Amino acid sequence: MHDIIIIGSGPAGLTAGIYACRSKLRTIMLTSQVNPSLITTTDLVENYPGFPGGISGFELVERIKAQATSFGLEIVEKDVTSLERITLEGKAAWRVRVHDGAYEAFAVIIATGTEYAHLNVPGEQEFTGKGVSYCATCDGPFYRNAHVVVVGGGNAAVQEALFLTRFASKVTIIHRRDRLRADKTLQDQALNHEKIGFLWNSVVDEILGNGVVKSIRVSDVKDPARKQTLEAEGVFIFTGKIPNTGFLRGEVECDEQGFIRADHAMKTSAPGIFACGDCTRKLLRQVVTACGDGATAAFAAEQYIEELRGTAYSAWSPH
Repeated sequence: MHDIIIIGSGPAGLTAGIYACRSKLRTIMLTSQVNPSLITTTDLVENYPGFPGGISGFELVERIKAQATSFGLEIVEKDVTSLERITLEGKAAWRVRVHDGAYEAFAVIIATGTEYAHLNVPGEQEFTGKGVSYCATCDGPFYRNAHVVVVGGGNAAVQEALFLTRFASKVTIIHRRDRLRADKTLQDQALNHEKIGFLWNSVVDEILGNGVVKSIRVSDVKDPARKQTLEAEGVFIFTGKIPNTGFLRGEVECDEQGFIRADHAMKTSAPGIFACGDCTRKLLRQVVTACGDGATAAFAAEQYIEELRGTAYSAWSPH
């Protein structure tokens, strides 16, 4: 039995772990074996305070993890399958089920993050790992002197396109609108890069190949009858993110996309469950906001547990 169970091991969850362990709460973190934190696949994080030259997402997470474990955070690789309400010591609590057992705690902090959305077009599933990728940092080196396309127009798409220019001879960004929605700094870098080209107002209809990707079919969103085939050896897809919240099965309130609704104290609709980071409904999904969410969630969970035990120090309440 624990005081707090943290589900997810990205910046939000690890920060929550730091704050919970420093408060001497019995805390365990359950980290997914199949859905790692997306920030670990990011080549360069330039906007996290304290690293003026930037830092790789993997190194940043490893540093936060080292700090969290130094305070006593226990980390276990287990994929969560469900949550259920129980009673512990006569008080409301939660049982978190994994594939081979369960963990129990008075409070749960959900920090499961997101995964990349799919295009759901013919050829995408068939050629995943054979020319279709969702991680430029992982697969970029396989495309030296090749033409690759990046689908999307947000920060992830543009950042990954810039990374791919280290290897590819040409990178074409395909975006369904007539302008990028990435940060202005990233836009300027991409628009002025000699290796990057653009296909505006366009969507991918099909990915084609013979064992590996050879080309893609693209149509114009303003004139769907206008189509073209573009030769490419790699297709990198960054069209959005899907929250990893399927295991909740209605235990907490989510929006229509599956993002958890949490208030200013990271409290969800279920007593004792808090949520933080990219899996929540929020305006800005960045490492710096995830860390703030994690700290708030841990503090709110601590207050909640103290109220359960009748040992709350202040009049402040997460309710």
